[in-house]
Amino acid sequence: MTDEHREALAVGRRQGNTVRAYLEVLEANKPKRGRKRTADTVRKNIQTIDDTIDTLDPLQRVLKVQERMDLEAELSKMTAATDFSDVEAAFVDVAADFSKRRNVTYEAWRTVGVPAEILTRAGVKRGG
Repeated sequence: MTDEHREALAVGRRQGNTVRAYLEVLEANKPKRGRKRTADTVRKNIQTIDDTIDTLDPLQRVLKVQERMDLEAELSKMTAATDFSDVEAAFVDVAADFSKRRNVTYEAWRTVGVPAEILTRAGVKRGG
């Protein structure tokens, strides 16, 4: 195997890892169906549990404690700053070359949820 071939394989691995990381971020942050819960709604649910937990029997109490923990985790996720700019910028840098090498079309990217604006910034064109 030549040095040139090894370098081409390394580039392909780096690009594949970059694309995979970006697609995983998109998947993890995909909007859910139905009415979106707000942080205020989650806080109200936590407060309701806090107000009633002492009146519950032991089994219901443990279930409400778990529900409260789940709500706190959800609230934490909602209020955490979600900055994917590094992953997005890395994707933009490699997407056009990756698309060309692997014959991935604009439509395929759009189908898996990559925003049109990101593809435009990356230089991935429709029908090409």
